[in-house]
Amino acid sequence: MELNQLIVLAVFAGTIIALVLSNQRPSTIFASAVLLLMLTQQLSFADVLQNITNQGLVTLVLLLMVSNAVDKTALLKRLGRSLVTARFRQSYWRLFGLTFFSSALLNNTAIVASLIGPVKQNQYHPPSRLLIPLSYAAILGGTVTLIGTSTNLIVDSFLIEHGHEGFKFWDFTLYGLVAGLSCGLLMFLLSPMLPALAGQKAQYREYFIEAKVEPDSELIGKSVEQNHLRNLPELFLVEVVRRGELITPVTPDLVIEVSDKLIFSGNVSKVDSLAHIKGLRLFAETDGLLRENLTEVIVSNRAQVIGQTLKRIGFRALFDAAVVAIRRDGERLSGKLGEIPLQAGDFLLLATGPDFFKRHNLSKNFFILNDQKISRPLKLHNEVVTVAGFLITVGLAAFSLVPLPIGLLFFIAILVGFKVTSNNEIKRNLPLNLIIVIVGALSLATALENVGIIALFTEFLSPLLSNTSWLMALICVYVATVLLTEFVTNNAAAALMFPFAYGMVEALQAPLMPFALAVAFAASASFISPYGYQTNLLVFNATQYRFKHFASIGLPISLTYSTIVLALLNWVYF
Repeated sequence: MELNQLIVLAVFAGTIIALVLSNQRPSTIFASAVLLLMLTQQLSFADVLQNITNQGLVTLVLLLMVSNAVDKTALLKRLGRSLVTARFRQSYWRLFGLTFFSSALLNNTAIVASLIGPVKQNQYHPPSRLLIPLSYAAILGGTVTLIGTSTNLIVDSFLIEHGHEGFKFWDFTLYGLVAGLSCGLLMFLLSPMLPALAGQKAQYREYFIEAKVEPDSELIGKSVEQNHLRNLPELFLVEVVRRGELITPVTPDLVIEVSDKLIFSGNVSKVDSLAHIKGLRLFAETDGLLRENLTEVIVSNRAQVIGQTLKRIGFRALFDAAVVAIRRDGERLSGKLGEIPLQAGDFLLLATGPDFFKRHNLSKNFFILNDQKISRPLKLHNEVVTVAGFLITVGLAAFSLVPLPIGLLFFIAILVGFKVTSNNEIKRNLPLNLIIVIVGALSLATALENVGIIALFTEFLSPLLSNTSWLMALICVYVATVLLTEFVTNNAAAALMFPFAYGMVEALQAPLMPFALAVAFAASASFISPYGYQTNLLVFNATQYRFKHFASIGLPISLTYSTIVLALLNWVYF
C-alpha cells in the first residue's frame, strides 16, 4: 500500500474513531478531515468545490429552507393540541399516524420538535410513554419517500456523484410503508414496556400572560378540555377573568365564553401557541405592537410607575410599548394583566414601537436586559400559499413533472414574494453544520476513490465474495451501517458506508440500487441508542429517559424493521 493510500485510510479511520469517541460536533470532525486531506495534497480544492455543488446536497438545503417556512403554519400546532386523550390507545395511534405520515413529506426533526410540547403538557399519560413512540414514528415515516429524511438525500447525492440517475420520489415507499406500519403495530403491542417517568423540569422563567376571547373565537361554547387548553406547550391556564370576577382554579369542564380573559403562566417564548388559536388575542396585540422581537426590562427601584397599573398610567402612550407578560419572583400574580400594580423588580416583556428607545423616561423607570424571540403566526392567505405551494411542489416532483430542486427554488421565491420568509431569515436558517458534514463525507469518499482505496477494497473482496450470494453481501452492508449509525449520526453513517457498499457492488457485479437503498434504510434505523438520530436525542432530553429505555424497546423494533426491509429488497431485486 502506498503512502498516499495510508494517509487517506488513516484520516478515514480517525474520522470514525472521533465520531464515536469524542464529544466534538460531526461538522468539526469532517471539516478537520477535509483540511487534513487538502494539507497532505490528497484532495484538491476543485474536488471540494465540486462536492459543494452536488445536486443532492443542493436539494437537501432547499428542502430544509422550505420546511422552516412550512413549520410556521398553524397546521401541526392545531393538530398537536388535540392529539392526546384519556385513552392511551387512541392517543398512541393519533400521535403515530400524524407523525408517521407528515414525516414522509416534512423534515421529521422539525415535526418532533413541534409535537414534544403538547405531549409533555398532556394531563392524561406520563410523557415518557409517548415520547419514544413519537421519535420512532418520525424515523419510520421519514423512510417512506425520498424527501422524508436527510439520510435518503445524502445517499441520493452519492448516486448522482457516481454518475447514476439517483432515486425516484417513490423508490422508498414500498419498504418504508410496510416496515413502518408493521413496527408501529409492534411498538403499540410493546407499549407496556414504556416507562412511566417524571417529566423533566422545565428550564425557563415563568411569565404571567393574558389573552382575550374575541367574538369570533373557536373556543366559545366549548369546555377547557374540549379546547385542549391544558395541552399547550409550557403554558398553564391558571385563571379566567369573567365579567370582573376571577375564576380559579380552572376546572376542565369550564365552558369558555366571549370576552373571557384567559390568564396563563409559563414560557413566554411559547406564546405563538396562543396566537395560533383563532379568536384569542394577546394583551399586547390590542395595541398592534406584538412582533417577533420583544424587549425584557426590570422595573427600577426609583421608577415612577411603581404602585401604578398599566391601565391607569396609559403604558402604551407613555412608553410606546405594550406589555406582553409580567414576572414577579417570589410571588404568584393574579387578575387582569392591565390591573396589576407594578412593583420594583418586576420583569416586563415588552412589544416595543419605533419610538420606544427614544423616550427620555426609560432610564428612570427600567433597566433594559435583552431581546426575546417569539414566533408570529402567518396570515391566512400566507398559510394557504405555504401549504398549497409545498404540496404542489412535492406533487410535481413525485410524478416527475418538475425536478424537485427546480420546484423548491421557485417555491422559495414565491415564499419570499408573499413575505412568508425573507432573505435574512433564509440566511439565518442555512444549515451550515449539515452542509459541512455532507461536503466532508463526499470529499472523504472522493479521496478514497482518488488514491485507489475503493479499487483495492474491490480487488481484495472479489475472490472472497466469488461464492457469496448478493443477499449475504447486502446483509453485511446493512448490518455494518446499522451498527455504525447507533454510534455516530445517521447522516455520517450513510456517508461513510456508501463508498464501501459501492466497492462491494463493483466486486460482485451486483445491481447498485438495492445496496444504495440498504445503506439509506440502515442509516435511519437508529432505534437502540438515543444518540444516533436527532429525533431520539430530542425526546431523550425532554424527560428522564436512560439508555436502557431505548434499548429495551428499540432492539425488537430494529430487528423487525431490518428483517422486513431486507426481505423486501431480496424479493424485489434478487
